[in-house]
Amino acid sequence: MNHVSIRRMIKACPVLVLCLMLDCAKAADAGAPPESIAPFFQPLLEFAGQLSPHRSPLLFDDGSKVLGAADWPRRRDEILRQWHELMGPWPNVIEKPKVELLSQSRRDNFVQHRVRIEIAPGQTGEGWLLVPDGTGPFPAVVVPYYEPETSIGLGKEPLRDFGYQLARRGFVTLSIGAPGGDARKPDTGTAQCQPLSFLAYIAANCWHVLANLPEVDAKRIGIVGHSYGGKWAMFASCLYDKFAAAVWSDPGIVFDESRPSVNYWEPWYLGRDPEMTRKPGLISPDSPRTGAYKRMIETGHDLQELQALMAPRPFLVSGGSEDQPSRWPVLNHAVAVNKLLGYSSRVAMTNRPAHPPTEESNEQIYTFFEHFLETAH
Repeated sequence: MNHVSIRRMIKACPVLVLCLMLDCAKAADAGAPPESIAPFFQPLLEFAGQLSPHRSPLLFDDGSKVLGAADWPRRRDEILRQWHELMGPWPNVIEKPKVELLSQSRRDNFVQHRVRIEIAPGQTGEGWLLVPDGTGPFPAVVVPYYEPETSIGLGKEPLRDFGYQLARRGFVTLSIGAPGGDARKPDTGTAQCQPLSFLAYIAANCWHVLANLPEVDAKRIGIVGHSYGGKWAMFASCLYDKFAAAVWSDPGIVFDESRPSVNYWEPWYLGRDPEMTRKPGLISPDSPRTGAYKRMIETGHDLQELQALMAPRPFLVSGGSEDQPSRWPVLNHAVAVNKLLGYSSRVAMTNRPAHPPTEESNEQIYTFFEHFLETAH
């Protein structure tokens, strides 16, 4: 089903669409979070109930308010449509992507498959599919990063091996890398959308790769990524509502031009512009805003809108140097949307001082997925 068909269905029967959304969310409705992560679903007292000055997602474009849960599908569609218009349209999602098995080997308590998958029309990419021992169907997680080896513990960077660690815990994982192999020069093929939106599109196709496997429960598929992968995971899970839960590790959850790593303005994210290529780095007179990012800033759009699209599906921000506790007023917009829909404990943030993941922050990620995906059946 394409976006036009979805919009027609929403206009015809918003209550039906709301019921479908809530039914999908029940797949990740596992009750109260365990004690080890429960505190992270509440902001520090100084940020409790505090909303950032960004425009509320609960306001329609015409300024009228979303008055109840039955209004939300229409407002949600409005936000989704705006973001696709700003970033450019997706190609049709590939519901049955081609998957080619290149090799396989046993490792710990799972089988490790090297695979080549159809990531977009006319494009393939290689990655790693890890399938745990035992009888499924299992929960599953898509793990995007610069390259897939790091995500299965075969790279040089430590504590970014989400695919490996989750497979050891009984999840099927699919680890993928930048299209074309260069994150700063992504191969977007014939797609007309911004690179970061194209990454989200790839992840949507990877959702179908997993959902088509007999070993996977399609209602229990999540996504997790760190940094570049965190931005990728955030856009994918917000733009494609089949993801049941998501973790975004220190992506920068709001546009912030004072932080070099919160660089959504770069041409490999949202700043691709056919008329000019900006010099990488902070926004300056010599290196101005470009592309969709420029239009977003000029028209007052920011990531609190995108994050509202997750509701009522749960997400965790594994915050580091770019996402400190002071980001909670931004997240409180998503909390407000969930409250409108009758949900609590759907938005969480953990915090660490620096950008790299830690053993503690990773354990919180795995506990989050075990709670919302592994026990949600």
